[in-house]
Amino acid sequence: MANSRFRAVDTAFSRKPVETDAQGTVSEYFGCNVFSRKNMRKYLPSYVRRGIYESIEEGRTLDKNLAESVAEGMKRWAMDMGATHYTHWFQPLTGETAEKHDSFIQPSGPGDAMESFTGKVLCQQEPDASSFPSGGLRNTFEARGYTAWDPSSPSFVIGDTLCIPTVFISYTGEALDYKTPLLRSGWAVGKAASDLLEYFDMESARVIPYLGWEQEFFLIDSALYAHRPDLLLTGRTLMGHESAKSQQLEDHYFGSIPQRVLSFFRELETECYKLGIPIKTRHNEVAPNQFEIAPVYEEANLAIDHNLMLMSMMKPVAKRHGFRVLFHEKPYRGVNGSGKHCNWSLGVYDGPGLFGPGRTDSENLRFLAFMSVVLMAVYRNNGLLKASIASSSNAHRLGANEAPPMIISVFLGSQLREVFEEMLKSKSIVKMGKRPGYSIGIPQIPEILVDNTDRNRTSPFAFVGDRFEFRAVGSSANCSLAITTINTIVADELVLFRSKLDEKISAGASKEQAILETVREYYGTCKGVCFDGNNYSDEWREEAARRGLDCEMSVPKVYDAFLREDTIRAYERTKVLTKGELEARAEVLWEQYSLKTEIEARVMSDMVLNHILPVATSYQTMLLENVSKIKDTFPPEEFDALAGNEVDLIRDISRHMYEARRMARETDLLCDRLERIEDARERALGFCETIRPYLDDEREHADSLEMIVDDQMWPLPKYREMLFIH
Repeated sequence: MANSRFRAVDTAFSRKPVETDAQGTVSEYFGCNVFSRKNMRKYLPSYVRRGIYESIEEGRTLDKNLAESVAEGMKRWAMDMGATHYTHWFQPLTGETAEKHDSFIQPSGPGDAMESFTGKVLCQQEPDASSFPSGGLRNTFEARGYTAWDPSSPSFVIGDTLCIPTVFISYTGEALDYKTPLLRSGWAVGKAASDLLEYFDMESARVIPYLGWEQEFFLIDSALYAHRPDLLLTGRTLMGHESAKSQQLEDHYFGSIPQRVLSFFRELETECYKLGIPIKTRHNEVAPNQFEIAPVYEEANLAIDHNLMLMSMMKPVAKRHGFRVLFHEKPYRGVNGSGKHCNWSLGVYDGPGLFGPGRTDSENLRFLAFMSVVLMAVYRNNGLLKASIASSSNAHRLGANEAPPMIISVFLGSQLREVFEEMLKSKSIVKMGKRPGYSIGIPQIPEILVDNTDRNRTSPFAFVGDRFEFRAVGSSANCSLAITTINTIVADELVLFRSKLDEKISAGASKEQAILETVREYYGTCKGVCFDGNNYSDEWREEAARRGLDCEMSVPKVYDAFLREDTIRAYERTKVLTKGELEARAEVLWEQYSLKTEIEARVMSDMVLNHILPVATSYQTMLLENVSKIKDTFPPEEFDALAGNEVDLIRDISRHMYEARRMARETDLLCDRLERIEDARERALGFCETIRPYLDDEREHADSLEMIVDDQMWPLPKYREMLFIH
């Protein structure tokens, strides 16, 4: 094993950058593998295209006859691209994507076949719903489920397969995926925002949620990865002494990208551009061998599909370059973990963003109204937002003075905060100025330039000029859950905000007075969620508790927020999820927490018993033989001086081996006992409160043995090798 480790290191060191073929300018091939509007024009008649556009923009069901035409055109395009199969590409509650490939081939007579793809097949298929997590919505004997085409996200070709983005629902209509509630929440927040815009003389405005994600990840050489069972099975290192040099010199962030990695990025970007993913940025991240890639902003549903396509595509591309991709939020202890910052906003289709300050009083009044709605939504639902990003893996990253803590607060910046505070002080509700517009008690609403405020990297939900950056989302997550949550709570709050305006206007207030009074009331109520200081500090944690914010740190308990009565009411009012669907999601999250923690515990025990202890025993035997030879060679009065160090090492090895072996065996027994707990929440709590501490303690003994055992004998690639070979 030791020799095998060094062979892996040699292999990693000897790799050369993989050259990629030049594809020409990006504009020439961008979206070539996507059934985009450009490609539709080549394969579909104009009346069919209009039907698809109306379906996308207005939420209309596509006519069956049009579906047949779309299917025929899509098939011809896909076959011209080399496709022989098709699949409904969906997002089950596993957090990954799923697909089942079917051939276009259809027998047409004895010895004959033809390519067939119908509108019925395009629009709907039947995967086995019992084979995916459902939280109790489906049983093993209730297998039927449906995937249904989502025309708002374009179909695409990867390899020989036409991929059709779909939703995934049960036979009885419950959402079994992440896309269904995402689409519902997008329509809900869009409708609620459009309704409120009527008060700002923007009738019939179509509002869309937008998203820009920032995908962080680690790369590790494939040879080193293959020698780490923990990375292979859990995505993170369960043991490993920290490298003497890691990120403390701050010499990696934004540094020159290593050549092998640059070659990987070039091929990855090429494949992204072919699929219409508008990658814009790539750079080194803070930790060694950590990187980031990010696109321009898109409509949220499409952006999330693109993120999942990217994550799936990164794996085979990395393999071709001798790498493996690590999406785990904390693959290495002692260095920065990885997140997926989600920059969320609302905007009018082909119009202004709703979180961008304006140049007129009317525009700024609209801006302040929508800002106050978001602040109230986060204030009322800060525990729910935390539940949307909590996981067994993300818990290792959050609150580690490298990422936002598990307390949700909003960063506004000094100027915007001062504007809101001035509103609370103002006695005059509205003063008409010389020019059209309104004042908030200050002579004319000032031009608000919020992006001149310094950014707060410790804030989990920060306003950054024209959008909110949700920095707590984990790198491995499907960000649908977080974005669905934001859309839902904001949609619900927008409806409540409008109802308050209606009440005030019915009581005799002018429109402008009603808006300003409601904005003032909202901010006065929810200002406790706003915090511009150091979110890492102990003082803030104490202050957050005094302000009534959710400070729960136990992930299984955090999931309780999905089952609160106010959460259920908000999701049901917006028609995003039913009570039963929310209960099912909580059940799935608890189950996933238990399973992932148990896998880590079993892998840790296996590595201790089958990798670490045999090597430690061999090294101890060598020391014992050496001590015995010293004793035989030298007189007793010299023995202690000559052999004392080895004797101490033998004693330390024995102690660490004993504790590591004991903990490994006890961990397995604890897992056996916890497996028998039927209640999903109780089982998850057991793994959280019992197994997690064992893993930390067991690791300390394994890491101590790594520092004692001869480096030439140690079987596992070390941190210095995994972090610095690229």
